[in-house]
Amino acid sequence: MYLNDEKDYGHVLHGSNNILAIEYLKAMKKIKSKIIPMAIKREKVGYNATRRIGEFASSTAIRKYIIRKQYEDVQKTMPASSYGILREEMKNGNYVMDLSAYEKIILYNLRNMTVEEIANLPDVEEGLENLIKKSANISNSLLDLINNIKSKRYTQTRIQRILVYALLKITKQDMEIAQKNNPYVRILGFNEKGKGLLSEMSMINKKVNVVTSVKKFMDTNTNKNLKLMMEKDIFATNVYTLGYKKESYANLDYTQNMIIM
Repeated sequence: MYLNDEKDYGHVLHGSNNILAIEYLKAMKKIKSKIIPMAIKREKVGYNATRRIGEFASSTAIRKYIIRKQYEDVQKTMPASSYGILREEMKNGNYVMDLSAYEKIILYNLRNMTVEEIANLPDVEEGLENLIKKSANISNSLLDLINNIKSKRYTQTRIQRILVYALLKITKQDMEIAQKNNPYVRILGFNEKGKGLLSEMSMINKKVNVVTSVKKFMDTNTNKNLKLMMEKDIFATNVYTLGYKKESYANLDYTQNMIIM
């Protein structure tokens, strides 16, 4: 309407990728970022497309191919190195396909929480806590739980976010703390070029905590809010590994080495 050309520009506000891109642009404008955005068109397959087209596939399609053990389709849509890592991790049972891996833990948490505690989860408002509590008490699976809660007003995506908050014990206060503090940067791996960039970043902006060792960070950091955020990170990893098929060790943030290429 603003451009007086709904026919050519109306489609921009449709589709998950476009909406996400617009939110990035809004955030950059808000903080007066110097980043120059570059739009990259999504080719051939949509965000939730369930089939591959040639070598193009959505993450939804790839997950479905994995569940069905259609590995040839998966292989055609991924770089050879990434596919090799995926198959190795699947062989070892170190993967989680979806939120259903935690359905009993989620149901336990919600049944154990008071209505007031559920109301304190991010994204819960206007009495939704009562519906969630009631649904948790009568549902026997994650699918039942979501179907008992969702409506035109409460989308499945929003419900799933709330269930993750319940799983990881994330509160509205935690979200406020995260939004008010400059976050740390967790380094998971790097190559020679990345090593140089990390050194340059540390010199240019000394206010950003670059974390290469979780133990060192927890032992030396004096910012209690950043420490709280790291504790949430560590707890999230510990919960995540409970979804593994075989070994589900805790404290991988302390024991797993960075990947150096």
